[in-house]
Amino acid sequence: MSKHLILPSESDSTKNVLSHKLITSSSGVDLESEVLKSMHERLLKDFMDVLIMARLRNNDMSGYDVIAYIHKKFNILISSGTVYSLLYSMERDGLIKGKRNNRKRTYTLTGKGKESIKVIQNANGTTQNFIAMLLQAK
Repeated sequence: MSKHLILPSESDSTKNVLSHKLITSSSGVDLESEVLKSMHERLLKDFMDVLIMARLRNNDMSGYDVIAYIHKKFNILISSGTVYSLLYSMERDGLIKGKRNNRKRTYTLTGKGKESIKVIQNANGTTQNFIAMLLQAK
């Protein structure tokens, strides 16, 4: 008998539409690992802007650097289209600034970006409480 679990898949940020995918597995262990991997990928993609701003506090990065860092640290390969689309959006929002550096474009954190990541960092307890409330679902 197969176990079925319906999980929300990656959200479409332009339409805010939430679709679902069916994860089927004959053993609970495989299902658990698939569920956790899917959740980690969703969290990473949804909070990638925060991750990028946190990394840019220390040094400038290119789009390729972002992809390589995420792959090395989280063992998740993010498409270049996803990363560059987010970088351009963050630049339009004034959170980061891109500049040409030889053959590649590197990004640095702006004042607005520094303030934003500071607010997020200071709200750590509030964020943890919110996640705990989500998981209680009473």
